[in-house]
Parts: sequence; structure tokens; C-alpha cells
Amino acid sequence: MQLNSQYASAGSAPLISVSLVVYRPHRQLLVRTLHTLDTALHRLSLADQSASAPLYLINNGTDDGFDLSAFAREAARQTHVIEGQGNVGYGRGHNLAIERTSSRYHVILNPDIELDADALTHALAFMDAHPEVGLLSPQIIEDDGSRQFLCRRYPTVFDLFIRGFLPRSLRKPFKARLARYEMRDVIGDKDIVWDPPIVSGCFMLFRTEVLKKLGGFDPRYFLYFEDYDLSLRTHDVARVAYVPSVRVLHHGGDAAGKGWTHIKLFIASAYKFFSRFGWKWL
Repeated sequence: MQLNSQYASAGSAPLISVSLVVYRPHRQLLVRTLHTLDTALHRLSLADQSASAPLYLINNGTDDGFDLSAFAREAARQTHVIEGQGNVGYGRGHNLAIERTSSRYHVILNPDIELDADALTHALAFMDAHPEVGLLSPQIIEDDGSRQFLCRRYPTVFDLFIRGFLPRSLRKPFKARLARYEMRDVIGDKDIVWDPPIVSGCFMLFRTEVLKKLGGFDPRYFLYFEDYDLSLRTHDVARVAYVPSVRVLHHGGDAAGKGWTHIKLFIASAYKFFSRFGWKWL
């Protein structure tokens, strides 16, 4: 495993660090993610002249012809490429960055996220004002401008089956059930929601000391449910907050639409999750 640093490390601990795990990334989406991240970090640095932000790109595999190290050299920020470990999974990939960082805050980010320019400024202002909060989740927007409801109450197996595998046309009889699971009764664009049980791993802003205390992601999950697991464990040591003034755009999709391999990974991770935290069927 290699760590290729594109810039010399800063002498003092950085305010914030960011990790992205990439596996055969969509180049255009990744460019947009890094561009909006850079804009948000620049806006943050204007508000806090001490702000610095190392970026960790964890290479779990790229297509032929895509040199991630060369791509990283074009980044405006201090960038480290972690590679040579093979495809170790989403959570274990992020853990490679988490164990290296010494920042005050750490952002776990998907390579299909676009950040609002003020997202990090609002997020860190909130965290500074609420020292009891260890994990912040943003308002997540669809491509069409609608809201994604990615905060969750504890799921049943039936909830996951409906949400993950039933076509939208067949979900109508279960609309009220899914609405409760997705916390649609409390998630909005104005009010902070305290301690949602589960939040999405596409964007997680942690106090790094909390993240390290938890040991990062559980490496037993290769893909899916690692964010469910980490969310529930966070409640043991700190508060969690959904903060709608922090806004991001998410281009992600459901497991069922990604083929049989993803379905098998989803089922395997769901089994591990329920075996650890308790089975609820209906």
C-alpha cells in the first residue's frame, strides 16, 4: 500500500480533512465533486484564516487509463492518494484515511456529491456552537431539486425490501410506512433534527476525536450498512444532528438498480447489521 502525497504536510494539525473512496469513478462526477469541495473549502478559509484541509483519495480501483495520482496533482488542495491496497471496501477504505488524519473535523464524502459553497462554513459554525455534537448530517438534494430523505429510523427487514427492491409503482400501498422509516414527518429545510437514529454515509461530518474513538467504520461491511452501523454507534458517545442549512446534491442510486453483485452485497451487509443490532421483521 502506498501513500502518495502531492504536497508537503502542514506542520500543525489541520482544521478539517476529507476522505473520498473511489472505485471505477465517473470522471466527470468526480471532477464536479472536487470542484465544489474546493469552492466550499475556499469559502471556509475566508471565514477562518487558519483553515487547512488535506484531502485523501483512496483508490480502490480505477479503469485503465485513469491515473488517479496524476488526476490528484491537478487538485488545488493538499492531496494524498492512498493506493496499492486493492478493493478493500467502502468503510475500510475510509479507515485508511481516518487513521492518518490529525484534524479537528473529518468529512466522509462520496464521489457523487456536490457541496453548496457555504456548506462547510455552516457546518463548522454549527459544530463549534454545539460541542456535544459528534456527527452532522446535511440536507441532501436530488438532481431535480427535490429533497432526499436519507435520515432513517431503525429499519425492519420489510422496510428494506420495500425501499430497496420494489419498483416505485408498487410502493404506493406502503407510502405511510416508508414515510415513517425515512423520517419525512420531521426532516425539512428549516428545522434542526436532533439525534436521528441513522444518517447517510454519502456525507458525514465528524469530530475526528469521536470518529477515532469509534474506530471508524466496522470493516466487516464491504459495502452498504456501514453508515447505519456507524450512526448507531455514534449515539453511544456523542449527539447526532441533521442540519438543513448545510446542503449537498447527491447523484447516487439504489442497490437494486446496480445489478446482481450489488444486490448480494446489500443482502450480506443487511444480515451483518441485523445480527449485530437486532432483527426486526415487520
